[in-house]
Amino acid sequence: MVFRESETVELKSIVVEDIKKEIIAFANCEGGKLYIGVQDDGTVVGLDDPDGVALQISNMVRDAIKPDVTMFLRYKTIEEQGKKLVVVDIQQGTERPYYIAKKGLRPEGVYVRQGYSSVPATNTMIRRMIKETDGDHFEDLRSLEQNLTFQAAKKEFEQCKVTFGVPQMKTLGIMNQEGIYTNLGLLLSDQCVHTIKAAVFEGTTQNEFKDRREFAGSLFEQMNEAYDYIDFRNQNHSTFLKLHRIDRRDYPEAAVREALLNLLVHREYSFRASSFISVYLDRIEFTSIGGLISGMTLQDVMMGISVCRNAKLANVFYRLELIEAYGTGIRKIMEAYEGSARKPKIEVTENAFKITIPNRNISNASDEETEDQKESVEQEKRVMKLAKENGSVSRKEIEGVLGISQSTGGRLLKKMVATGQIVQIGKGKNTHYVLQN
Repeated sequence: MVFRESETVELKSIVVEDIKKEIIAFANCEGGKLYIGVQDDGTVVGLDDPDGVALQISNMVRDAIKPDVTMFLRYKTIEEQGKKLVVVDIQQGTERPYYIAKKGLRPEGVYVRQGYSSVPATNTMIRRMIKETDGDHFEDLRSLEQNLTFQAAKKEFEQCKVTFGVPQMKTLGIMNQEGIYTNLGLLLSDQCVHTIKAAVFEGTTQNEFKDRREFAGSLFEQMNEAYDYIDFRNQNHSTFLKLHRIDRRDYPEAAVREALLNLLVHREYSFRASSFISVYLDRIEFTSIGGLISGMTLQDVMMGISVCRNAKLANVFYRLELIEAYGTGIRKIMEAYEGSARKPKIEVTENAFKITIPNRNISNASDEETEDQKESVEQEKRVMKLAKENGSVSRKEIEGVLGISQSTGGRLLKKMVATGQIVQIGKGKNTHYVLQN
């Protein structure tokens, strides 16, 4: 038999650390054979203890390669040129990508066969193998980052008196049954790569920033910090109903809470773009990546129909009593504005979902201001009509015709003089007003 390295054949004279890379590469690709006891140039050197070599490789594979690849390996001792060799037959595994446990699901830990060599896989190749194995549902895919911590998550679970251990993590889908963290685990971990960007603007446009922040870390940490950021700016305004003082915040707390939770639970995490919270003088906009799930319409959402993009993430939030099971978030936002002049607005594009909640106090002030402006314009028209009909008009006549006080009449006439609608003639008791020529 002639021994020659190829895309499916690797030769090793003895057992070395690199053997792990070769086995991983074959298991991640089309499979192959590893011959121990043969030099790179095809020279047969043989082995003194082939059974010991097979056991050594078996132990190395079991301890150092994840997921478990042992079921895809077959060991056989053969004799060539009077010398004994060990042949390791590696089949393509069903849980690709396989990787060196200490290195994780990174290029330095994942290998593929390329020509006659085993080389590090690219991140793109790793993601493709994960999708081919795990399916295309983001939450269920194995996370590329496996060195995860869960301090924020543990704190949240403890506050809700819910146990948070390995059994629970597997049940919830934070890790799979082999103990490998999923993308859901990544989202809830302190190493979460997705962020929320928040900004406060001067006025009602984006022309001038007042403040900006970016919230990172576990989704739980982002949730709490983003809520505090909004809550700090959610001012309390007072009105009086007879002798009773009524305090009302700019934004209903229930609406802020539900809009923020919607931003976290329903966004499309397969994209790396950030979610946005934009705070204006008259509104707050919550914009998340990912439009409606195929088959859903905005009308369906407004009716309370809910099809969750991230069902396992929603389940975690449900367990912690942060959300309810049946898509009540949008309805709660609308109910929070019951009786308000302006209502929340939902906007959807193919790749984005935006909830806008209006500032109730600004809204009311604006409405009152508009009514005052209308009344003022009407009064000005009546003053000009009276001046035209009579040739001139005095303040006392204006007060009587319009039914306004002396001070209000004075302010009205002063404004009309300033804007050039009328001209003041004389002083004191003889003061009267005529139209501008």
